[in-house]
Amino acid sequence: MRTRRAALGTIAGAVSLALTLSACGETGESGSGSGSDSGSGDGTIGIAMPTRASERWLTDGRSVVKDLEDKGYRTKLVYGDDDPKAQVAQVAKLVEQGVDALIIAAIDNKSLNGVLQKAADADIPVISYDRLILGSANVDYYVSFDNEQVGRQQARHIIERLGLEDGEGPFTIELFAGSPDDNNTKYFYDGSMHLLQPYLDSKQLIVRSGETTLDKITTLRWDGATAQKRMSRILSKSYNGRTVDAVLSPYDGISLGVLAALKSYGYGSDGKPLPIITGQDAELASVRSIIAGEQSQTVYKDLRELATVAANMADDILKGRTPRINSRRGYENGVKDVPAYLLQPASVDKSNYSYVLAGYYTAEELK
Repeated sequence: MRTRRAALGTIAGAVSLALTLSACGETGESGSGSGSDSGSGDGTIGIAMPTRASERWLTDGRSVVKDLEDKGYRTKLVYGDDDPKAQVAQVAKLVEQGVDALIIAAIDNKSLNGVLQKAADADIPVISYDRLILGSANVDYYVSFDNEQVGRQQARHIIERLGLEDGEGPFTIELFAGSPDDNNTKYFYDGSMHLLQPYLDSKQLIVRSGETTLDKITTLRWDGATAQKRMSRILSKSYNGRTVDAVLSPYDGISLGVLAALKSYGYGSDGKPLPIITGQDAELASVRSIIAGEQSQTVYKDLRELATVAANMADDILKGRTPRINSRRGYENGVKDVPAYLLQPASVDKSNYSYVLAGYYTAEELK
């Protein structure tokens, strides 16, 4: 009998040829959905999301479920609540329950290797969602945004607002990064530093804390309270009698934590304006903050589109079709090049939020 994983081997070969030619909470099981013109799916798909503490992951979960149900699939959605061991146990349970495919946004990108081997042994294909799972040959596809571009958009906002290309400066800046166990953290950092490093080298930008390397600026679990504590420490130690002009923040939750620390040190008053603060995910609280003139920028990633790509990919795999990918190179996860589909993000600030986010939030929500 031809297994799903054998079929995936054929699909992977077709993808490779195409690329060459081109250059602890569980929500339980949902219903089978309404089934539209493409609603001929047969089977159950397990969806493992990292946390319910972030608005964006709640949106991801709902969106993936909806898209799969519209195709006729049943779904099992679980949230690991930022506990890697809990997520491993949840995925193991989904494998034991015999799901037909897995869509996983990892909490810890290296903790799932053992359970993914069990999935492979059961012929269950795996799609790595937004966060690339590392160190496993049993990751079949990767769907995400162009994460280096996210970092570049954050850096570009700082460069433009400070007038660095016009020779303005010197200015002070502090750097924050995401969780050390999330592979995207490095992509965001590399993208932003590609543009900011020349200004650091020329001393137009000065990091008074001296904390610039990735290992010094990460924020475990992307936690806002952790970021707030670090920002408070930096202000107390490095900014007595001085002000910070910009903060590179990779995520809205971190941005709000940074803002809280700054306000506690008197920033946001007429005599001590808030620095430029970047962000990511266009979470509602941060968009409201941008409108209010506090957080400066965020990066919008249409999670509905990401969910659609993941659902289409799962549907293609289970129906023996070659999923669509658009990355010329696979994403290296330490064991293999994982075929990838990447979406493009958009920079959002006070000047453009109303049309970039049109249809994503209502006017009432943004009040």
